[in-house]
Amino acid sequence: MTNFISVQLKKASEVDLAKPLCKFIQQSYPGGDAQAEHCRAAEELSKLRKSALGRPLDKHESALETLLRYYDQLCSIEPKFPFSENQVCVTFTWKDAFDKGSLFGGSAKLALASLGYEKTCVLFNCGALASQIAAEQNLDNDEGLKAAAKHYQFASGAFQHIKDTVLSALNREPTVDISPDTVGTLSLIMLAQAQEVFFLKATRDKMKDAIIAKLANQAADYYGDAYKQCQYKDTLPKYFYFQEVFPVLAAKHCIMQANAEYHQSILAKQQKRFGEEIGRLQHAADLVKTVSSRYDEYINVKDLVDKINRALTAAKKDNDFIYHDRVPDLKDLESIGKASLVKSTPVVVPLSQKFTDLFEKMVPLQVQQSVSVYNQRKADLVNRLIAQMREATNLANGVLASLNLPAAIEDVSGDTVPQSILNKSKSVIEQGGIQTVDQLIKDLPELLQRNKEILDESLRLLDEEENTDNDLRTKFKERWQRTPSNELYKPLRAEGTNYQSILNKAVQADGQVKERYQAHRDTIALLCKPESELNAAIPSANPAKTLQGSEVVNVLRTLLANLDEVKKEREQLENDLKSVNFDMTSKFLTALAQDGAINEEAISVTELDRIYGSYTQKVQESLKKQEELLKNIQNAHQEFSKMKQSNNESNLREEVLKNLAVANDNFVELVANLKEGTKFYNELTEILLKFQNKCSDIVFARKTERDELLKDLQQSIAREPSAPAIPLPTYQATSAGGAKPAASSTPTPAPRTMGTKPQPPARPPPPVISASSSSSSASAPSGTAAAPAAPAPSPTPPPGASAPAAGTAPSQAQGPPYPTYPGYPGYCQMPMPMGYNPYMYGQYNLPYAPSPVYQPPGQAPYPAPQQPGYPFPQQPYYSQQ
Repeated sequence: MTNFISVQLKKASEVDLAKPLCKFIQQSYPGGDAQAEHCRAAEELSKLRKSALGRPLDKHESALETLLRYYDQLCSIEPKFPFSENQVCVTFTWKDAFDKGSLFGGSAKLALASLGYEKTCVLFNCGALASQIAAEQNLDNDEGLKAAAKHYQFASGAFQHIKDTVLSALNREPTVDISPDTVGTLSLIMLAQAQEVFFLKATRDKMKDAIIAKLANQAADYYGDAYKQCQYKDTLPKYFYFQEVFPVLAAKHCIMQANAEYHQSILAKQQKRFGEEIGRLQHAADLVKTVSSRYDEYINVKDLVDKINRALTAAKKDNDFIYHDRVPDLKDLESIGKASLVKSTPVVVPLSQKFTDLFEKMVPLQVQQSVSVYNQRKADLVNRLIAQMREATNLANGVLASLNLPAAIEDVSGDTVPQSILNKSKSVIEQGGIQTVDQLIKDLPELLQRNKEILDESLRLLDEEENTDNDLRTKFKERWQRTPSNELYKPLRAEGTNYQSILNKAVQADGQVKERYQAHRDTIALLCKPESELNAAIPSANPAKTLQGSEVVNVLRTLLANLDEVKKEREQLENDLKSVNFDMTSKFLTALAQDGAINEEAISVTELDRIYGSYTQKVQESLKKQEELLKNIQNAHQEFSKMKQSNNESNLREEVLKNLAVANDNFVELVANLKEGTKFYNELTEILLKFQNKCSDIVFARKTERDELLKDLQQSIAREPSAPAIPLPTYQATSAGGAKPAASSTPTPAPRTMGTKPQPPARPPPPVISASSSSSSASAPSGTAAAPAAPAPSPTPPPGASAPAAGTAPSQAQGPPYPTYPGYPGYCQMPMPMGYNPYMYGQYNLPYAPSPVYQPPGQAPYPAPQQPGYPFPQQPYYSQQ
């Protein structure tokens, strides 16, 4: 009697998880031990998927454990990898668990680049395998009963979880096997079977009949709900699997209700209510009789029928001879209570007891994003402080150059190069001089062009794939069901536009550097010459020895020394700012664990203020100190200028010395800018290469998805039924005069009778039938072919009728007429079995199938024989394509 329903497993296509995950890890994490460890974990995950889905699974706990571990691992990596069509793009393809396919193509399947889809399908297989393991348990011992009940409740919970989450996880219409209606029904079926297991255990333990009756009644209620859900949902009755499950659910509902009535009748007997006992046993007998008559091929209830009938016979005998208690009607019986001992096991990760996170050391994606935003905030703060200090230093150098300091107080003789100018010249020469600047400027266009080519190639890949997708969408229209490329590529195109804007700004910056270099090139070239040539290029003037011992000169020297000290402090402060490093991962992980979310802005601002607050204060003090020094230097230089003799030679010499000082400052700044530009282009090349890889990966994934979709479309088109017009057979289209129509070169199939039959035309006058023919045809039953007793000449048919031999009423479709010869009897066709029609299925002769009944043109058809009623359920009719 215990015939339990189990669910088939879904089949997955092979997927290499290691390659895309390793590529993301290499792009997102710096090289080293951590990156290598994460890549090894990705390879282990790929092996785990192959072990869980790439081979047939045994109906054993170990196989279920493997599936559960893989599901737990999917849940653990979901917050750590950005699985989507435009980031980590992995397309998962699964076949419908219940679709049997057709002659022209495979079963229905769905391919999605969604980790939620993979999780849903894996959880479906967990529930399906649990149902198979439960169905294999030995229910004759307590261990088997407990294991079966546990697995059925787990399967019910798994299917219920899918019902609650599948639509949000997929964001599109799923296949029928994982649709909310289907998995909701499966969850009810598993719950009903778990309740039945508890009923069996209560029966085996010989618990009180009142409790057993309530358990059975609850199981009947669950089976009834599942049957109704199968029956009333629009999609489920058309689904192959549920057409097989229908009779089992209906039978189980009746059996559990019969068991409830049987045990409740025992309770009634104990309470001396003998009429109620008989009423309940009669109801139970009717229920099992229904099962044995309709569903005997699915469930054998012979033992239960015998047990109920014996009890009913004994109860009636005792009541008739002893008690004479009135038997109440069924509607007057009290309802039996219900006791549910089962519930769907909720899905709480981890499901496996042996689960170990392969990516335990990898932080969640939300933490990674928060750390990335924090690093950007930190970089902005550090760059702003360094820019303030560099601007202040450039301002100080410009002021000193405009005042010709310190060259003015060093120019004693008036005909030698000041020591500060010699130091600057030496520094420029050591850095390569003008040749260094020329080479750096020459390299920039090559670096720029390389980056432009990479960006253009990346966008070209997107454009080509998008054009192909648009063409196919125009061709197939609503059949082309996948995300449009123009929507999918929006983030990538925004990223490409950002890179294009960066390159445009870099080109503008390069132009400004070149203009500045051309303006100061000659002066920088002068600094690169030897001391003798440099001295000859500087005009001589009258000596200013009288000023060397003055107080003003000493004040200027002191102020300039203090300013140099401020510059050195800034250099050290800049190095300190660049070297500060603080890992915010632990902070964000703690916040995520405590609050379930990360308030990145509040946490980052607080930490940046704590770490860099002191550095910000030092920068402001340095700027304020420089401002006071420059003010004092300008005041002292005014007094120095008043004391100094002024003439044309000295003014010209001072102007040249100023230009040389400015040229040195420009050389230092130009070299720094050009080196930063070269570094920028090289770093941008790496970023653009990653962007190109990202574009090529998603284009390749889209191409694979496109090929799969095209293949599925071709198969679905091939499976579509074609319904050409069926011409009238030639032998039925004979003219009234008996002349045959022109022979056709191709055979004409017999017509099928499908759906509602058209109304027949009015009957012609009946033909003249001889007595012998009448007797022979009368002896044949209606609907069967009566073989003539002896050959008889064929009389001429009446006008307007084109019948074959007048004395017969053939029930088989007649073939072409056979010739007759003098002295030979006409062709006598052997009677065919009922339902045989050689023209109905072409070359596939299917016996015992309904066939159209032959009728002469213009005559109403003979009534078809009534087929005996077939027990529920009726098998579906599949039209021959």
